[in-house]
Amino acid sequence: MVQEGGEVVAAGGAPREKKPNVFARIIIFIRQVFAELRKVVTPTRQELVKFTAVVLGFVVVMMALVYGLDVLFVWITTVVFGVPR
Repeated sequence: MVQEGGEVVAAGGAPREKKPNVFARIIIFIRQVFAELRKVVTPTRQELVKFTAVVLGFVVVMMALVYGLDVLFVWITTVVFGVPR
């Protein structure tokens, strides 16, 4: 933000608060980590099995796609460059 005199000032105009020291920041961080961990919901066995099946299914599909592309590119390079005998 620019004032009348062409001076650049921070938006809001409020003075900055003093940062806590390193140890206080570490303690605040640890407290915040525990607060976030309390919010975590553990999936039920049925949900866990379903999520695992979805991930494994996706991995199998991607493996098939990569394998198919690999076979296709091998065939294309064989057709273009030929195989020496």
